[in-house]
Amino acid sequence: MNTHHVRLGGQDFFVRSWGDRARPALLMLHGFPEYSGAWADVAERLQDRFFCVAPDQRGYGQSWAPQDVGSYTTSKLVGDMAALIASDLVGGGPVSVFGHDWGAGVAYGLAMFRPALVSRLIIANGVHPVPFQRALARGGAQSEASQYMLYLRGDGSEAALAADGHAKLLSLFSAKMDMSWLTGATRAAYLAEWARPGRLRGMINWYRASPLVVAQPGAPVEPPPLPVDKLHVRCPHLLIWGMGDTALLPEVTDGLEDFAPALTRVELSGVDHWLLHQDPDAVARAVLDWHP
Repeated sequence: MNTHHVRLGGQDFFVRSWGDRARPALLMLHGFPEYSGAWADVAERLQDRFFCVAPDQRGYGQSWAPQDVGSYTTSKLVGDMAALIASDLVGGGPVSVFGHDWGAGVAYGLAMFRPALVSRLIIANGVHPVPFQRALARGGAQSEASQYMLYLRGDGSEAALAADGHAKLLSLFSAKMDMSWLTGATRAAYLAEWARPGRLRGMINWYRASPLVVAQPGAPVEPPPLPVDKLHVRCPHLLIWGMGDTALLPEVTDGLEDFAPALTRVELSGVDHWLLHQDPDAVARAVLDWHP
């Protein structure tokens, strides 16, 4: 594994990489509340095929972390990664893009709005905006599972999450899922990343800047209008799904084929939202079996 400091839009971003730069690039985008190191186990299994590139995204880890909510709109997050693809480190597109959780939102944004940069799209337990918003608006099981989003958007949530050695963040991270992997050096690394000044606010600002509407359980709302005609993925798309996920339920992918006609689904049993840590062998195998 190598580390790099890359200037994107005049700001400093921290990037990890694995493998030979002569190989095809695979851009790996983490979610909340992770950082680029979350990809290590999977990248080590893919580096013989790809040049794996995993940045700390805006607000996370050792990358730039502006404190205002307006700095975390989707267009700006996608712009960061478009700039990284164009950088000397990656060498320009198109590249394969692999997103997890919130990183999937940026990966979908690249595929939909900057399609010339993306040759293939891989998502692991992450969501396309249209099926996800529909599920959030129904007032059903996904709305109930996503109430934490409303909590995170509240003023001062970052201070509450940081209290007592990040106890509440650890609790939120592990709710109803297998966290046996979050021990020892891995746990210490996560705590160190969360403790960097201003990072928790930056991380949570992703939620505050999002236009997603979350209904109260049992109280469905009308979904906000979305530019559906512009939200299509034209490239080949692989969706890897850990079936034990309690944060993102299966309904969040209903109708995804309407937006991604070249979709392949792979379902993994025995893992949940944190499948990158729980079974990196299965995740890497799904990628290698699908990617030419």
